[in-house]
Amino acid sequence: MKYDLNRLRTPCYFVDRGLLQGNLDILAGVQKRTGCKILLALKGFAMWSLFGQIREVLAGVAASALFEARLGRETFGKEVHLCAPAYRADEMEELLDNADHMIFDSLSQWRQFRPSVQKRGGRVEAGLRLNPRHSEVKTAIYDPCGPGSRLGIPPAGFQDCRPEDLEGVSGFHFHTLCELNADALARTLPAVEKHFGRYFKNIQWLNFGGGHHITRPDYDVELLCRLIVEFRDRYGVQIYLEPGEAIALNTGFLASSVLDIIHNDVDIAILDTSASAHMPDVLEMPYRPRIENADLPGRKAHTYRLAGPTCLAGDVIGDYSFDVPLRVGEKLLFHDMAHYTMVKNTMFNGIQLPDIVLYDPAADAFAVQRRFSYEDFKSRLS
Repeated sequence: MKYDLNRLRTPCYFVDRGLLQGNLDILAGVQKRTGCKILLALKGFAMWSLFGQIREVLAGVAASALFEARLGRETFGKEVHLCAPAYRADEMEELLDNADHMIFDSLSQWRQFRPSVQKRGGRVEAGLRLNPRHSEVKTAIYDPCGPGSRLGIPPAGFQDCRPEDLEGVSGFHFHTLCELNADALARTLPAVEKHFGRYFKNIQWLNFGGGHHITRPDYDVELLCRLIVEFRDRYGVQIYLEPGEAIALNTGFLASSVLDIIHNDVDIAILDTSASAHMPDVLEMPYRPRIENADLPGRKAHTYRLAGPTCLAGDVIGDYSFDVPLRVGEKLLFHDMAHYTMVKNTMFNGIQLPDIVLYDPAADAFAVQRRFSYEDFKSRLS
């Protein structure tokens, strides 16, 4: 698909409804074949103007804090699953107002808040997050099961578990993956069963967490479906998945313009979009985003270091090469910019946030959903 970037004010994120529907069709097929329920993890993608399209397929949302839970309840309208490392006592009643499933990260938190959950008379189902101590993620900052992790109850934690602790617990949750294929899940499940399988006979559901890259072209959907069905049948439980990236993977873009071109040892193009403010995973992950008609440095005739407009010295996106020299005012298109961008961006340095835009391929039309202003910046401060 070729987009007419001249119709857009930059910087802006835009999501292609047609590409999104392609992902949803894959996820719908997984649900139909296995009976599992797939949730949209709001921590990865929370563009609620698209929820009408997404809820036609998915079973609900996975939230990590009060505001996400409220957003899910108010704008998605289906199941809301809440999972966090710890909950605040002064928010508990409002959390319970907005959640259908509430997953506790420790036995101490479950013991503290069990009376509040039980007062809801079964309307809110309680679960515990498990940590099988099985690592598949190679980048330590994203590994939920690494040494010293605060996420989930490790096998040793269940040594202190009393029979009454599991009364009122209807399910378990584990999360071990990040941007991984089904073979990683195949290696994880035996570890989960080894450490916790004896507790599964009394539960109704099991949440396999996120990190499943289901809509990636090379993803082994057949293996995923087989694993889900085998686990479902072995324990008689409802299986949930809550991928953040798979829903919006390869559906969104970030359009940017060149503001200036300078030379300091290398040619540097200053853009109106920032790695640190607008695509922070470029620095945190780190990773190298793909840019339309660009290649690795030196592969094409003209190489530039692409950098953002903030005062952060390291606000650098990376080095890219192009067939022809870049010009001031030229627009660049970054690929796969829907997930973990809008949800993580900032107004550092008072830089304006990118517009949020929908693209309808049937009408070849862009529609601006949100344009940010000085008041958005000022209202966050005091």
